[in-house]
Amino acid sequence: MEKQAKVVFRNVGQLYFPQTRVECHYSLTSEHHWNSKDWIGIFEVGWSSVKEYCTYTWALVPEGYNEGTNVNSCALFQAYYLPRPSAVEYQFVYVDEKGEVCARSRHFTFCAPKPLEELETMKEERGEEEEEDGDEEMLLVIPRAQLLQSRLEKCLKEQADLKQAVEMAKHEKETENENNQGERRQWEREREAMKEEISELRENLRHNWDRLKRMQGKHKDVKYTQESLSSELSNLLTEKVESHQQIKELEDDIKVLTERGKETNTELERMKERVKKMSNQMKYEEEKKKSLQGESEAAVAEVRGLQERLEASEHVAESMRRELIELGVQQSHQHAELHQARLQVAQLTLQLSEENLALREARANWAQEREAYKQSAEVDKKKLQELSCEVQKKEEWLQEERVEREKLEVELGSERDCNRVLLSDTTREVQELKAGLRTAQRERERSQMEKQARSPH
Repeated sequence: MEKQAKVVFRNVGQLYFPQTRVECHYSLTSEHHWNSKDWIGIFEVGWSSVKEYCTYTWALVPEGYNEGTNVNSCALFQAYYLPRPSAVEYQFVYVDEKGEVCARSRHFTFCAPKPLEELETMKEERGEEEEEDGDEEMLLVIPRAQLLQSRLEKCLKEQADLKQAVEMAKHEKETENENNQGERRQWEREREAMKEEISELRENLRHNWDRLKRMQGKHKDVKYTQESLSSELSNLLTEKVESHQQIKELEDDIKVLTERGKETNTELERMKERVKKMSNQMKYEEEKKKSLQGESEAAVAEVRGLQERLEASEHVAESMRRELIELGVQQSHQHAELHQARLQVAQLTLQLSEENLALREARANWAQEREAYKQSAEVDKKKLQELSCEVQKKEEWLQEERVEREKLEVELGSERDCNRVLLSDTTREVQELKAGLRTAQRERERSQMEKQARSPH
């Protein structure tokens, strides 16, 4: 079966001369699967097998041929393989690698050239070097039919090339118009998006500027609170110095009380020795009473006085013991209060150092935040000025601006939370310090009142 839809012969002439080579023009469609073993043969009309060819040549394709595309090609039959001139009709047949016929051409014949009147003379084409040699021109005599056929084939080839060029130019023009329209629409969309982004950026810059002003106002408030806290800290330091002085005075008082306790102990020992002496004297008196019955009444009276004096001394010793016990208890209480006061003072100093460190960190953070705000504001201004001349960099710049804005918002929120926590902690610590100082003052007043109450004894 013929497969004319896959391969088509073009520009097949009615007459060919066996003295010259024959060109066979054909077109391969996208449906044909070309193989290097495809061939084209010249057959007599009425052939019945592909083996009855007169001559054949391989079907070639141009370089860079891609399977599945339309392509034009040409096969050459050399003159010494062509049939002799006769009235027999021939045709071109395209046979693929499987031996199947893909296309057949119209009929043509091989004939001898006509007489001289139908011949044409032509000048032989030579190169520039041969022309410079000065040789005479050579005239060629060829049949008019061959000349007309070659001219016809050349015109048809030029016409096909021109049609293909016109179609390609139209296609390129259409694609260029579509691309231009698409680019114009894309440019319009980008322009509108740029306008919206510029307005949004201006609004964000204005918002950031207002926020910076508010932060400056808040900084003034924080500065005022820091000054008030510094004044309170100075007051606390003075109170701390006074508390140290009071503690020293209490220590001196405790030393005095301990010395008095020592003195009372020595006096008690003396009283005990006197009591022993008096008891010895009573024994001596009793012995003297036994020996001196005459002086019994005086001795009895003296003994009674001595007994009274002994009882009085015992009462004094008992009161001195109680006072010593009370002084020991008071001394232990005073030692405990002194230790507690020292601990409170150490806590106060530690809290004061921590508070100073927190204040310094808050100041450093605020300074860094202010510098970051100034730098971000300057960067925003520069980027707004560069937007008109740097449209191609808009996406990267916008992404960077969004990231910086999110970072600023996160830093602002964290800084606000830190400031609130620091203010609450400092106020609570100041209140605790005040309460501790008040309790220390109360303890001091209580100890002074107790000291005054004991001083008459």
